[in-house]
Amino acid sequence: MVATILMWILLQGAGWAMIWLPHVPEGFSHDPGVDPNRYQAWAEAAYISLVTLATLGFGDVVAVDPVLRVLSPLQGLTGFALLTAALTWFMQIHPPLSRRRAAALRLHGLRAAGYADRAAELPAWSMSQAVAGLAAELGTIGIDLKHYVETYFFHEDARPLSLAEQLHVALDLHRAAAEQPDPGVRAAAVELGAALDEITAQLREFVDGQTLPDVVAAYTSDHRQSAGSGQLR
Repeated sequence: MVATILMWILLQGAGWAMIWLPHVPEGFSHDPGVDPNRYQAWAEAAYISLVTLATLGFGDVVAVDPVLRVLSPLQGLTGFALLTAALTWFMQIHPPLSRRRAAALRLHGLRAAGYADRAAELPAWSMSQAVAGLAAELGTIGIDLKHYVETYFFHEDARPLSLAEQLHVALDLHRAAAEQPDPGVRAAAVELGAALDEITAQLREFVDGQTLPDVVAAYTSDHRQSAGSGQLR
């Protein structure tokens, strides 16, 4: 996430620096204590660009060319917009990632408790409650993947917090719940199946797979490979 925001800043800074470069140093007035001849033109252009983008306003270099005087505040506005966009994106992206980690941790806990393996032994109310609750969480995850597509590329190092590593537990639980005689448990299994269908529909935008287990397996494999190659986490 930080790398993405830094890339936005560098691209903006480099783009504006190329605009300032042909006008350095003639298009700018320098503070008496600053000798523009001491610096390379590209370095001076980069400095002007980054200072203006950050809206620091040191005042040691000021545009004097009429066109540049118009462009300078425009770059300042883009810098302010970039900061606002970065903060907004961070605030939007963090809740879906937190919900995904929470769902993965819940799946990890259900696996540790043996819900899928002990479905026939557990009380029907406990099984239906666990399955229905998981269905609600995974349904939200499916919506998150639809509206915040970029969250797919965020990977977790800790396996209990990785949905890619834990989603297969939901498949086992769905299968076990669907086989139970209690109608409440089977109804919860239908809810869980619908949530899983929504998640896999979104995952098919990134991985291949005909059946639901195939898509989940491809999702797990893709995140394992990406995490190993040092991609965005």
